[in-house]
Amino acid sequence: MRECGYMKKELLAPAGDFETLKQAIHNGADAVYLGGKRFGARHFAPNFDNDELVEAIKYAHLYGVKVYVTVNTIIYEDEVDDCLEYLIFLHKNHVDAVIMQDIGMISLVRKVLPNLEIHASTQAHTHNINQIRLFEKLGVTRVVVAREVSIDEINKLDTNLEIEAFIHGALCVCYSGQCLFSSLLLNRSGNRGECAGICRLPFDLMEDNKKINLDDKYLLSTKELNTMGHIKELLDSKITSFKIEGRMKGATTIGFITRLYRMLIDHYLNGEEVKITDEDNKKLLLLFNREYTDGYLFNQKDIMNIKSPNHIGIEIGKVIDVTPKKIKIKLTDDLNQEDGIRFMESRLGMITNFIYDSRDNLINKASSGDIIYLDNKIGLTTLDTVNKTTSITLNHELENYSEKKISIDMSVNILGNIFTLTISDGINEVVYEDDIVEVSTGSGTSILRIKEQLSKLGGTPFVVNDIKIDDIDGIFIPISKLNDLRRSAISKLIDIRSNSGKDVVINSRDKVDFIDSGDSVKLSVLVRTNEQLQAALDENIDYIYIDNKELYDKYKDRKNIYLRLSRVKNYFDDMDNCNLLVGEIGSIYKYNSNNKIVGDYFLNVVNSYNVDYLRKLGIDRITLSIENDYNKVESIIKNCGNSNIEVLIHGRLEVMIMKYMPLKKLVAASDDKKYSLRDRNKEEYRIVEEGGLTHLFYYKDYEFDGVEDLMKLGVLNYRIDLFEEDKKETVNILKKYKSLLFK
Repeated sequence: MRECGYMKKELLAPAGDFETLKQAIHNGADAVYLGGKRFGARHFAPNFDNDELVEAIKYAHLYGVKVYVTVNTIIYEDEVDDCLEYLIFLHKNHVDAVIMQDIGMISLVRKVLPNLEIHASTQAHTHNINQIRLFEKLGVTRVVVAREVSIDEINKLDTNLEIEAFIHGALCVCYSGQCLFSSLLLNRSGNRGECAGICRLPFDLMEDNKKINLDDKYLLSTKELNTMGHIKELLDSKITSFKIEGRMKGATTIGFITRLYRMLIDHYLNGEEVKITDEDNKKLLLLFNREYTDGYLFNQKDIMNIKSPNHIGIEIGKVIDVTPKKIKIKLTDDLNQEDGIRFMESRLGMITNFIYDSRDNLINKASSGDIIYLDNKIGLTTLDTVNKTTSITLNHELENYSEKKISIDMSVNILGNIFTLTISDGINEVVYEDDIVEVSTGSGTSILRIKEQLSKLGGTPFVVNDIKIDDIDGIFIPISKLNDLRRSAISKLIDIRSNSGKDVVINSRDKVDFIDSGDSVKLSVLVRTNEQLQAALDENIDYIYIDNKELYDKYKDRKNIYLRLSRVKNYFDDMDNCNLLVGEIGSIYKYNSNNKIVGDYFLNVVNSYNVDYLRKLGIDRITLSIENDYNKVESIIKNCGNSNIEVLIHGRLEVMIMKYMPLKKLVAASDDKKYSLRDRNKEEYRIVEEGGLTHLFYYKDYEFDGVEDLMKLGVLNYRIDLFEEDKKETVNILKKYKSLLFK
């Protein structure tokens, strides 16, 4: 047994619906996470309505499993009241924790609901110790670290907060909470749970506007994370909670993955061999497989599957002949009627409704080595590799699972005509008594009979471990009354377990400080080159943000010059009396006491509580998220005033920031050439690799719709982000907006 030497670790499974919740619980999850119909970052999962949430929490608690509810989208100003009411509802119904991204809302909830536990979502972009320090001050109890953080980095974190990390499932190629691709292209915000999966689409790699010929197209599509080969390292780490991704995946898939990790963890802690059998691995590949990777968690750089963005299953044969009517296949594995298959090179798929043998007889299954025929209902024209992507027999197998049982002890005390039954589950104790004992006029009721009746717990989640009964003699207990007493006691225990939770305390809600500024209009510009900087200086721009440390160092003595820090920060130089533009909260925590700080739009500020919290941290100006339209900006300013608020009105926006570096992976890139990804609509997204990170830029400049309306609203701070403009182009852009803002 190794268990005594290990801190208790939590196996955390997803649940997109109630059947998945049951699969996760009965296959060994210690906790589940799920979402309601609003405010969750998986908007297109089935999710749970409020009644279902109450039922789910009760059901999980009955089995001793915790429930965490995702409230991890950014919360717009007009949603704050509804979101707070929703959180109060969850708290009153004994949710164990909520998972949140929005730091303004986290700050509000900590004050209004002090007993509601909050976990910082992976959408909060947590990847360094200074971010964790700020969450500690906020009263968060757990952080879900970014998928880009390695286990070595996690083990070096000096914090008392619980650490949750993804150990299995889909990966995002972009740092979570930092992707604007879907939002800009399709108006479906990843920060709102509406991600359209743009990274799973095909792209061409372009060099100076010329296509580079590559065999594969899915240049931003990642493999699936799978750390089953690292159970010892996981258990030895500072990770508190092992998180399985998959609220969009099916119940049997989540149940089986949970079962495998439960088995591996328990086997290792019991000193047994830790190994996945070949058969289990085959089932895993069949359930969901984009190819697997150990991920950045274990420092694996090969995280991409650029051949296919979809589930590829397992190979089961080859097409050896094809006609307009029939597909002839030689099998290397079993195939059953109603299985799903895919022809890999042709990217065509079908369900095997009808399988024929060589004599054209219908059969319901075939084995490895058999030659079979299928109706060519998909228009296949070429010989191809055949993969099985769904198995009807595997699904039926996994739909049947053993329900978890809770061990209880009973003790019986009889005094006069009072029968007292005490039930303990090791944490809770129920005492139930009734006057059901009579004097025996015959053989009486034996201890054996009493135990037999008390042990009849079919239909409940309990199983009796031990029953203690003192010697009895000469009594008679009606069996019907004994059964009624047992049922009443068990019902009471179920109620206690199902409704366990912290005391609900609801404090009054403070309004944010309303601060209006009477200052004049100011214009800020982000520059990336010396040419752009000189143009900005010549045009007397009020504030200049420089995205280049060497260039900044030459001009940092000027009061209006700011250094833009990376929004991915693993190292923090000492800085005093500097002007900084920051895009992640770790830099705010580290530098706000002795530097002047402006918040970048990557902080995802979309409500007045965000603004209020950052103001109280001493932030000089706050660039609102570009996901705010005019109406949303208006709502924020009406509630907190115009002071400190800056709005980006023009610029080439970053849609992704990635640890993955496609140029280094795919080509021998030249420093004097420009590279981009071209989508199916022939739009090109520039790639810039620097500092070990990849920045992917939108294909066109962003323009805020309604600048003149912002001026009427009282917005005083406006921002422009330059990209690759030369000096002349820069001057033209600056003059255009100066004439608009300062007329």
